[in-house]
Order: sequence, then C-alpha cells, then structure tokens
Amino acid sequence: MTPDLTYLVLTALLTAVLWIPYITGLTVARGVITPGDYKDVATRGRELPDWVTRMNRAHINAVESLGPFAAVVLAVHVAGAANETTATAALVYFWARVAHAIVMYFGWPYIRTVIFAIGFIATVVIGLQVLI
Repeated sequence: MTPDLTYLVLTALLTAVLWIPYITGLTVARGVITPGDYKDVATRGRELPDWVTRMNRAHINAVESLGPFAAVVLAVHVAGAANETTATAALVYFWARVAHAIVMYFGWPYIRTVIFAIGFIATVVIGLQVLI
C-alpha cells in the first residue's frame, strides 16, 4: 500500500473515533441518553462543558474534511501519480488532523485555523499532482 493510502486509512480511523470524546462528555454531563433524547440531544438538560462542544465540532470538521482528502488521494492512486510529494502531503494532512483535534480539545484560539489551513493546503498539493 502506498503512503498516501496508508495516511488516508489512518485519517479515516481518526475520524471514526473522534465521536468518542463527545459522546463520553455528553453522557458524563447529562447521563445516559434514552431513545426519546435522540430527537434533540444537543439541547436536552444542562449546558455542556465547552470541551465537549469543541470535540463535537472537531468530529464534524474531520468528517467534512475527509471527503476532499479521500477524493484527491484516491485520484492520485488511480492515476498512478503518487509520488514523494503526495506521500509527504498526506503525512502532513494526517498530523494536521491529529493536531486539530488536540487544539480543539484545549480550545486554543487561532492555532486551530492555522492547523486547518495546513491540512487544506496539503489536500490541494495532492490534488495538483493529478492535474499537473
């Protein structure tokens, strides 16, 4: 498997587990969710701690960003255009997503935007390898 695909799988796995801190925090803050709570779980009961809300946003952001990243990595693979540049960009993207989740947990302002931009640029770099 190419490094690009390896980092795609790792990113998908990271995205797949990012819901766990949110659900854990939600359960600790409000108790076990019942079937009736699913109608509007976000507004039920007490206010959530800020970190719980931020982790929910981190998960949503990871899901939204995974699509474009997966598309360009798969396009590079299918086109046979994978190279050192795409491998490095995929590595950068993965670690940017890890850093983004950590920064979101702690609520560090401004750094989050910079890290998101790094991941976005890595995605564009990979996509450009197919187009040029």
